[in-house]
Amino acid sequence: MAVEKSSDYGIMQRLTDDLFAHDEVIRRLDAVLMAESYDLPSDLLEVIALLPPGTYTRQRFCDQVNSSISGHGWGYVYGTVE
Repeated sequence: MAVEKSSDYGIMQRLTDDLFAHDEVIRRLDAVLMAESYDLPSDLLEVIALLPPGTYTRQRFCDQVNSSISGHGWGYVYGTVE
């Protein structure tokens, strides 16, 4: 069974760029609300929902999100974030 890139490939990078466009630190709630406004697929909403409560620098956010994406084996399907 071949795995193909999703039509939503790269959307997490756009979400990350928008989250940190004006702020160096964001709250988990900011990420959840923006993810819901992006109408992400349920897989990616789950990734955001799995974030522990607290504040995030861009690097910490990317590390957490990439860890979850990789752990689910979705890196090729949805892409990772920087």
